[in-house]
Amino acid sequence: MRWLILLWLSLAAPAHAEGERAGDFDYYVLALSWSPNWCALEGAARGAEQCGAGFGWVVHGLWPQYEDGWPSYCPTNARAPSRAMTAAQADLFGARGAAWYQWKKHGVCSGLAAQDYYRLAREAWGRIERPEVLRKLDRAVRLPASVIEAAFLEANPDLTPDMITVTCKAGHIQEARICLTRSLEPRACGADVARDCTLSDALLEPIR
Repeated sequence: MRWLILLWLSLAAPAHAEGERAGDFDYYVLALSWSPNWCALEGAARGAEQCGAGFGWVVHGLWPQYEDGWPSYCPTNARAPSRAMTAAQADLFGARGAAWYQWKKHGVCSGLAAQDYYRLAREAWGRIERPEVLRKLDRAVRLPASVIEAAFLEANPDLTPDMITVTCKAGHIQEARICLTRSLEPRACGADVARDCTLSDALLEPIR
């Protein structure tokens, strides 16, 4: 009986891995975090440098992804980014430390050198239009999470609903996650990524 339980637990475990071969993946997820919400939930209490800096969307990460699951912490011979290199990404990731962490966990799995991974993340960011209407918020609002997805679809005609998912955390809009090919063209998300938030009253904090 014990071996049956262990087998069931192994089959039910989340479909991700650690230490997989760098460069062996199927597509990317560009995860954009709404900085004011992250700051309201946890960042401000930590004294995070990105809070109060006027950020809206920031890159949480550019994540190599399998069709089912994702790699992380892949062994690599690529040289770690310098402090100057990560500091140069603060405008994109919100903070130097965030850029370093994303390289350490996800960037190493891309099979790219650090500078090329950051360049690719910046290119992916540049290909996705962030809805301008969100920058006009002057107070916190509650709205269906589906409205955020619709705003991205309107701003990016090449995207379809199966290529983007909006997540929530603690009643707040958390992220917009856009699925891209390895050449950064929009593509459908895998089933493990496509988990849309269904809240009808998700909180969205304004940019401060």
